[in-house]
Amino acid sequence: MEDRVSISISDGIADVRLVRADKMNALDAAMFEALVAATDRLSKEKGVRVVVLSGEGRAFCAGLDMGRFAAMKDGGNGVPGGENRDLTIRTHGKANFAQQAVWGWRQLPVPVIAAVHGVAFGGGFQLALGADMRFLSRDARMSIMEIKWGLVPDMAGTPILASLVRDDILRELTFTGRIFSAQEAQSYGLATRVCDDPRAAALEVAREIAGKSPDAIRAAKRMLNNLSVDPAAALLAESVEQQKLLGSPNQTESVRANLEKRAPRFADAG
Repeated sequence: MEDRVSISISDGIADVRLVRADKMNALDAAMFEALVAATDRLSKEKGVRVVVLSGEGRAFCAGLDMGRFAAMKDGGNGVPGGENRDLTIRTHGKANFAQQAVWGWRQLPVPVIAAVHGVAFGGGFQLALGADMRFLSRDARMSIMEIKWGLVPDMAGTPILASLVRDDILRELTFTGRIFSAQEAQSYGLATRVCDDPRAAALEVAREIAGKSPDAIRAAKRMLNNLSVDPAAALLAESVEQQKLLGSPNQTESVRANLEKRAPRFADAG
C-alpha cells in the first residue's frame, strides 16, 4: 500500500496522499487495492477526526492507468482486481470493489476533504467526489472522461453527482467528456473552494474541524449522508451498464481509436 498511498496521522488529522507521482497517480490495480485498504484502515483508526486526501506530483489523479486501456484494445475488460471480475457482485455492502475505492471515503465516519490540483479525470474525478468537500487549485481541470473510452462512470460517481449538479449540466458533461476548469467546477457545484494552495487550505479547515466535538462531527456526517436517497440502485446500475459495455465492439473501437490517434469508426447502436 505504501508505494501507492501514504497515511500520516497527527492531532486528529489523517493526511492521505496518493504517491504514484511518476504516473500522475493513475489508477492501476495496486492503487485500487491501496485506496480500499486506506478507507478500511481509517474506518477503524481511533483518534481520527478528519481526513485530507491529496496527490503528490503534478496531479491529483489522472484516472485509469493507460495499461488498463491497452488491455481493453483487444477486448479485455481491464477491470480492477481481475480481468473476469463480475462488476455486479457487491463486494463491500452496496458497492463493488472499484466503487469502494470512491464510496469508502463517503462511508468514513469523519469528514473528508479532497485537495485537487493538476487534473482529476475519469476515475480520478470520481475519487474526488468521494470526499465531503473539494478544494481545487485555480488551474485544476476535471472531466467525466469515461465516454472517451466508450464507457460510463462506474466508480460510485453517479449517485454523488446527482446530489451536486443540475441534471442538464451532468448530462452534458457525461455525454461529451468535456474537460472543465476549476472555476466552472465551482459554478456547477463540484468545487467547495478554488484557492491558490488547496492542500494548505484543506489542512487549515481540517484543523478547525478537528477542534470540534468528535461526537457531533460524526453525528453530523451520519445525518448528512442520510439526506440522499438510498444509493444501492444507482451503484448497481453503474455496474450493470458498464459490464455490458466492456469488451463490446464499439467500446474496443473507442479504445483503439484513441490509442491510434484516429477518428473512431462506430457501428450504429442497435
